[in-house]
Amino acid sequence: MPGMRIDALFVNGDIHTQDPGRPSAQVLAVLAGRVIATGDAALADQFQPRATYDLQGRRVVPGFNDAHNHMLFHGLNLDAVNLASPPMATVADVCRAIGERAATTPEGEWVIGAGYDQNKLAERRHPTAAELDAVAPRHRVWLKHTSGHMCTVNSLVLADIAGQPVPDGGVVETGDDGRPTGLVQEQAQALVRNLTYPTSLSRMTAAIERASRQYLAEGVTSATEAGVGAGLVAQSPIELLAWQQARASGALGVRVNLLVAVEALHHLDHHADDGECFGLDGGLVGGYGGFGDEWLRIGGTKVFSDGSLIGRTAAMFDPFEGGGCNCGFFQTEPELLRQRILAAHRSGWQVGTHAIGDRAVATVLDIYAECQRVHPRPDARHRIEHCGVIAEGLLDQVKALGVIPVPQGRFISEIGDGMKEALGIHRTPDAYRQRSFLERGIPLPGSSDRPVVNGAPLLGMHDMVNQRTASGEPFVPAEAIPIEAALHAYTAGSAYAAHEEGRKGTLAPGMLADLVVLGDDLLAIDRDGIGQVPVLATVVGGTVAHDLMGLGQA
Repeated sequence: MPGMRIDALFVNGDIHTQDPGRPSAQVLAVLAGRVIATGDAALADQFQPRATYDLQGRRVVPGFNDAHNHMLFHGLNLDAVNLASPPMATVADVCRAIGERAATTPEGEWVIGAGYDQNKLAERRHPTAAELDAVAPRHRVWLKHTSGHMCTVNSLVLADIAGQPVPDGGVVETGDDGRPTGLVQEQAQALVRNLTYPTSLSRMTAAIERASRQYLAEGVTSATEAGVGAGLVAQSPIELLAWQQARASGALGVRVNLLVAVEALHHLDHHADDGECFGLDGGLVGGYGGFGDEWLRIGGTKVFSDGSLIGRTAAMFDPFEGGGCNCGFFQTEPELLRQRILAAHRSGWQVGTHAIGDRAVATVLDIYAECQRVHPRPDARHRIEHCGVIAEGLLDQVKALGVIPVPQGRFISEIGDGMKEALGIHRTPDAYRQRSFLERGIPLPGSSDRPVVNGAPLLGMHDMVNQRTASGEPFVPAEAIPIEAALHAYTAGSAYAAHEEGRKGTLAPGMLADLVVLGDDLLAIDRDGIGQVPVLATVVGGTVAHDLMGLGQA
């Protein structure tokens, strides 16, 4: 009897499904983009596939899902001068690279660099406007800090923003002489961004396509875009249209969950019987499973509360180590923060609030508690993006409220030394927890905050397991987790954080056929090799989207 007609059959694999009903399989069958069956080799005889793919005995896992990233920002940064360390070792290296780009750029145009971190430069300071003037006197220069929470500009840019009021939650640094040094922090960066804002649709779509190719090469099949349409990280008021165009044209290669910036939302006129309506024009509000399809959906709203640890702008209860009286600050004044979160909660939005400092985290938890007290909502799954520093005593509150922390494991190696220096030995154990969450039954997603750090999921998992900084020093060894837990975070954990566990995170029947073929057994190799495991192929919806192994048809 002829077998059932299906779209694709993947055979001869070592498939780790993460499905409790069948944790391992050799064969996976796909119809209409979804898994319809998994099993042993004999299962293949039940189907007539349009295409058969030989996995060559390789380890296969569900597609990786980055729960917090800035894909569009990363795609745009691929055009910028790379100022990461390495290769940059000194301020002079940074200036030299900017000068080289300026030499090939027409006068009057912008020279943009991205990824520098003063903590990794020998001088341990930011470049100055004067130093940038010396290498690019006839160009506007904009250096974006790796954290995304500050930038350095030259005198031509400072002249462009001179006299403009500095936004609340931002700082334009001045020196002892009262003149700007070139360093612009937090919300004040909007003054610089507005000089090139908005970005064109064609440029945004091209950036999404560039980023998609890299993500697929790293095994990423889904990602959450943390803030679109308004606010500090936005590229255009019509940014949503760029994502729609990328989806329609095929430029979008991975599935994306969009968190709309809360600044894009407002109270909408409506009938008195219809309750709170805080959303986008036309009546798009949160809840109801999001808005969109399996490729592109609006799933929540993003709110900023504070800044960063390595920039020492996160809102802390006590001063940063060696920083005098600097306790950081709120980007959004706490009462306005409260009003925005309450309005979003009442309108059904899943709220993802950026909070890194311990004071910011505690403030956001108090607001979430108020939300549920005055307007109870089951399974809201509000998130704390980063949840950078959280005291032990608040963990039970996170659990009780059903809040999902979204920390970044990759921060541990790339910026862990800077975070340790900012926090000091006594507060570092409270930073970027993982095991503490899991031990209390709190869901743990996997995420990168790319382009702040290298967003390859296997590098993130490596750091979640090993807990070592770039200098080789331990970060918080007590928070290390097994590779099985790190893989779960980057698959099922991230799906749960986006209310998508019903279609992503496992390779069970009915789930999306998103999978990654690895060049080594991630679950069996020495933990020091996790970050070097090659991604041989990436499959999205049963279609091979990246292939280094000649997966081809069997």
